[in-house]
Amino acid sequence: MTSRRRRTRSTRSSSTRRTVRNTVTSLTVAVVVALAGYVLHASGIGSDADAAPDAGAPSTTAPTISAGPPAGGGDGAEASSASRPTVEATSPTSPTGSASPTDAAAAATARRQLAALPVKGKAPATGYDREARFGTAWLDVDHNGCDTRNDVLARDLTDIERKGPCTVLRGTLVSPYTGDRVDFVRGNKTSTLVQIDHVVALENAWRTGGQQLSQEQREALANDPTNLFAVDGHSNAQKRSGDAATWLPADTGFRCTYVEHQITVKTAYRLWVAPAEHDAMARVLSRC
Repeated sequence: MTSRRRRTRSTRSSSTRRTVRNTVTSLTVAVVVALAGYVLHASGIGSDADAAPDAGAPSTTAPTISAGPPAGGGDGAEASSASRPTVEATSPTSPTGSASPTDAAAAATARRQLAALPVKGKAPATGYDREARFGTAWLDVDHNGCDTRNDVLARDLTDIERKGPCTVLRGTLVSPYTGDRVDFVRGNKTSTLVQIDHVVALENAWRTGGQQLSQEQREALANDPTNLFAVDGHSNAQKRSGDAATWLPADTGFRCTYVEHQITVKTAYRLWVAPAEHDAMARVLSRC
């Protein structure tokens, strides 16, 4: 009897020890598995967070919910991509860079006007005389009390100093024809450093229809602000009476504006363009 009790207790003890060992083993395995999973998760191994889905395949990740649109007012990558054609359509570009809508509109207007201008050879320069045909330099055609030269200097120079309401004594010019800075100081030897250029030279105007204008119209053309730029004296001396076929500003970035002004003036005063002049203008405008 006593022996049976001992065997029973021994059996129970062995069973209990096996149960404890099994439990400890299970717990150990569970802990090891948990730790391994944590390490894998922390290292990113096996995660799809950085994996890009195949093109066209639906994403299996949950959508991100934001409190509002992304900074800048966009609606994400798809919205940004969809908006690009609109941006390109409203921001025309030229081969040399981007152009503003205003620049593009000016060039388009100049092209239409050029297409409408008569094209024929220049008339002889016979009878051309600056003062006799286009008036004394410079008149006060706008009756503001100041002559045209001082009006243009005041318009195109910066940091100007005047004597009285009209006379510009000094200032700074960035010549549109070269981009160079010129310090203007009024004086017998210094005033010529800055000169007023007729965009459509007066002799050119005379030979392309100006002979048919009235004296008043020719004087208006010679003093029209649209036909005048303050420029460096060297460029003005180089140009002389040249048209677009024989002379263009050294600063290529200004050539569009220069030719546009020429076409505007020729249109306004019903002048024509010579064949070579027309072709040179068209080439410039093709790059605007």
